Amino acid sequence: MKHHEENEKTVIAHIAGTTAEAMVIRGLLASAGIDSPAATSVDPFPMRENPEGTHGVEILVLESQAATAKQLIESHLTSKEFDQARAQEKKKP
Repeated sequence: MKHHEENEKTVIAHIAGTTAEAMVIRGLLASAGIDSPAATSVDPFPMRENPEGTHGVEILVLESQAATAKQLIESHLTSKEFDQARAQEKKKP
């Protein structure tokens, strides 16, 4: 992994539809050497996530890695395997 400036800002590379999708994408980025920290909450009484996952989950990356991250995510989201997994998920009761 490259050395980055200590104060480099983060940008949104993608907004995942669910927490599960965000975890998969963060894993994909980590395997490519791109850090993507999970969002942290400062709320002492956080509300549970909606089970349907109807809100977006931001995938943050360092600004210098954003272009590569977006390209990896786009490639993943357009892959045949991802489409098949998404179709299987929709079939579940």
